[in-house]
Amino acid sequence: MPEIVLHYIWEKCLWAGFEQQTTDGKPVEILSVGEHNRDAGPDYSHARIRIDGKEWVGNIEIHVCSSDWFKHKHHLDKAYDTIILHVVRTADKPIYNSRGELIPQCVLNYPSDQDYLSGLFESAQQMDSAVGRIGCAEQLLREPALLTEGWRKTLILKRLECKLASIERLLEITKGSWEHALYISLARNFGFHTNSVPFEELAINTPLSCLQKHRNSLFQLTAILLGQAGLIHEDENELQKEYAFLRTKFGLTPLDASIWKHARMRPQNSPELRIRQFAQLLHQSENLLSKLLDTNELRELVKFFEFGEDTNVPAFGKSSIDILLINTVLPYKYAYAKHHHQEVDVLRLMEQIPAENNTIIRQWRVLGQIVKNAADTQALLHLYQNYCQHHECINCEVGYKIFENRQLRLF
Repeated sequence: MPEIVLHYIWEKCLWAGFEQQTTDGKPVEILSVGEHNRDAGPDYSHARIRIDGKEWVGNIEIHVCSSDWFKHKHHLDKAYDTIILHVVRTADKPIYNSRGELIPQCVLNYPSDQDYLSGLFESAQQMDSAVGRIGCAEQLLREPALLTEGWRKTLILKRLECKLASIERLLEITKGSWEHALYISLARNFGFHTNSVPFEELAINTPLSCLQKHRNSLFQLTAILLGQAGLIHEDENELQKEYAFLRTKFGLTPLDASIWKHARMRPQNSPELRIRQFAQLLHQSENLLSKLLDTNELRELVKFFEFGEDTNVPAFGKSSIDILLINTVLPYKYAYAKHHHQEVDVLRLMEQIPAENNTIIRQWRVLGQIVKNAADTQALLHLYQNYCQHHECINCEVGYKIFENRQLRLF
């Protein structure tokens, strides 16, 4: 039985009228199933139960087997120390929280109507078997409106919250420096997926303070960044000499050049060119953070990433600038405003950016989904990456509707 079926049985109280007890024989009364958590963490929060006459309020976790608790490493995660009951179909071992405390378990007792359960099981299998694709494709083809505008807006906010969490982790690394954190994030996104990790390592390994001291010299910025990346070519003698001097001055250690990917890459996406573009951005953009935060018109934000005709560095394409705005600038505006209790209309700006075009978005278009702008594509990307790929159908508004409709047709 898929876990999605147990979730449905629990949430719809299909266990009502059946006696429940812990694995050690204590009676269990379920007073409230709690609120379904559609993000990371325990499955249900604020549940109320009574075990052997004693009332408990807290979180519920549901698994097919008790051993899944350890497979998912919940015993190492403090977020699961608030579990008051582990609900399972099969109790194959005792479980403990991160403090080593034994957690009560209940083998859920529910209707044994095999036709009814088989229907639920079939519905869950149909949604859960679609590895690498959209599980509810057939249903969406028939009824595209299952994916509502309200769910899309929720997904955009969830995606922004995920990016907020990433920014907060960078703020910890940079000891609260928003400017330094932005520098690392921009560097990562200059890698445009293929070289995002090496670019991030380059930024972490090259202190922003070193670059700021030479911001007025594009040549020196280029020498530091290409040298730190291990990508100065043998015939670039002047850059080699300058980097040797700056490396000694700041006590720098270069990365291994082998971490960069070049295979099957267009010249305009080569790491050497992207690093030169990054150096150009740092050179021409003093106080970049404050300027990005103070600018609330899309056209003005785009200008920060446009290079003048007098530069020797090829300009960004429009789609590349859009990606930097979507993945770095707008999330930082959102995070900074939220951190400082300010208001910023990030969604308005996102709706002005053209829709992204990739294999995932093309799948959604085939299924009849209207994709007008970056707000749409960000919502659909988040849905695919965080729900479809992980078979989190029960936590998705679309999957839950399909599952519930299937249950209603069984009667």
